[in-house]
Amino acid sequence: MKIFNILLSAFRALQRNKMRSFLTMLGIIIGVGAVIAMLAIGQGAEYSVKEQIAALGTNVLMVFPGAQQQAGVRTAAGSATTLTEDDALAIARECPAVQYISPGAFAGGQVIAGNLNWSTAIQGVGSDYLEIRQWPIEYGDFFTDQDVKAAAKVCILGKTVADNLFPESSPVEQTIRIRNVPFKVVGVLTRKGQNAMGQDQDDIIIAPYTTVIRRLSHWPNLRFVLISATSLRDMPVAQKQITDLLRMRHKIQAFDADDFTIRNQTDLAATATATTDILTILLASIASVSLLVGGIGIMNIMLVSVTERTREIGIRMSIGARSRDILTQFLIEALVLSLLGGIVGIILGIAGSSIISSIAKWPTIVTAFSIILSFGFSIAIGIFFGFYPARKAAMLNPIDALRYE
Repeated sequence: MKIFNILLSAFRALQRNKMRSFLTMLGIIIGVGAVIAMLAIGQGAEYSVKEQIAALGTNVLMVFPGAQQQAGVRTAAGSATTLTEDDALAIARECPAVQYISPGAFAGGQVIAGNLNWSTAIQGVGSDYLEIRQWPIEYGDFFTDQDVKAAAKVCILGKTVADNLFPESSPVEQTIRIRNVPFKVVGVLTRKGQNAMGQDQDDIIIAPYTTVIRRLSHWPNLRFVLISATSLRDMPVAQKQITDLLRMRHKIQAFDADDFTIRNQTDLAATATATTDILTILLASIASVSLLVGGIGIMNIMLVSVTERTREIGIRMSIGARSRDILTQFLIEALVLSLLGGIVGIILGIAGSSIISSIAKWPTIVTAFSIILSFGFSIAIGIFFGFYPARKAAMLNPIDALRYE
């Protein structure tokens, strides 16, 4: 039999039982649609996390104090007072692969502006902070090196803080009180949005780190140092230079552990990507179960079809049809079911991804890879689960088939 005749015969056989054919395809449709939608959610999550990490800044390295040990008890990382202002200045001075550096301090408290107040975090930074974070000022100015050296009582507001303390006026040149210390607002940052952990990055006040240390936190040393390498290629070089310098300055012996921790943007991205990859694989695996169920449905219906058409198979064999013709015919019928189900499933998956994105406000990305993977999987399901019924039909004895009632 020619392939065209086989295809025509397969379509006619499926058209005779339209409802049964549709219900058989339904498993493939749901499976393919679910796989595409789940992969789109996973890809969207990965893209979102990468964007949030990129929002940290350009070629960023973060140095934190290590853990403190007292009487054999080791406290949490960052609890030690090993990172000093002199360390930060030495890094800027002696590490050629470092382009920008910002010492850091933290404080928190209630902020008062007129008859309004707001509880937020106060972050002390250096004058290079905005260059590292690639975070522009919306209006106003940033503080200067001179402000940092003088521990000036100036600050920049995040957009959330500005909107809550000054809902109807510009905060620039206004005075706010942080822990009863007056600060002059010199600028407002552009809106940054949430970070990868869901925290509002705009709910913050930025001030010179010297001011935060001396007037607000009273913590003697730095809580972190934010660094930007000269280029992405130089990040490992910068990390080694910083490590060697701090070990030397802290007089750490060759076999002793560092009393500081360095995190780089590349490591954060790799960790986040690995996490979202696992999530994507998990979601796709769960959705793939629907495809397997659809494949079992195809096998079941094809076995029923072989039984119903046993006499037809006997007649075809008696007039010259070979076993491979019968095998091909039933295999193509199974393949047509899975192909049609795959096409409808792709459309359903793309539409479902858009609906999920609009309703749940999750980013979803439908890639060509997910479409090809799902479609290829549906074809493989049709061939795999259609082969046994097709082979059973091809192995029928023509005489026994003609006698079948």
